[in-house]
Amino acid sequence: MDLRKLKTLIDLVSDSNVSELEITEAEGKVRIVKAGPAMVQAYQMPVQMAAPMAAAPAAAPAAVAAPAAPAAAPAAAGHAVKAPMVGTFYRAASPGAKAFVEVGQTVKEGETICIIEAMKILNEIEADKAGTVTQILCENGQAVEYGQPMFIIE
Repeated sequence: MDLRKLKTLIDLVSDSNVSELEITEAEGKVRIVKAGPAMVQAYQMPVQMAAPMAAAPAAAPAAVAAPAAPAAAPAAAGHAVKAPMVGTFYRAASPGAKAFVEVGQTVKEGETICIIEAMKILNEIEADKAGTVTQILCENGQAVEYGQPMFIIE
């Protein structure tokens, strides 16, 4: 199923009173379930609690404050290309292949710059702005969250 079509379906479910949608096509089957606010918080809390348990209580506030500073700095330096989905970030099409882009490389709008693997599907992510790649903010094989900056383009 096309990524744009899937995104449209997700938007339709989130904007409607429908709580669950299942579609079967020749390419496969898609099931979209709308989660309530309580379910989202229950998922996020264990992830946030993992770091403070490992660190000393005095270090916990510093750990929370540290990620906020790097996120603000890249936004001021240029246009951030953000992850459109949750998944695993890959710089190249295969482990031995050349990376799609490197720092200092000029990219065109619509050019593939990385791949995000989500649910065993490899999704090519395109540049949403033309320019020069000044920073690559993700490591190969790193898990990325929705909206997480991956590249800075100026």
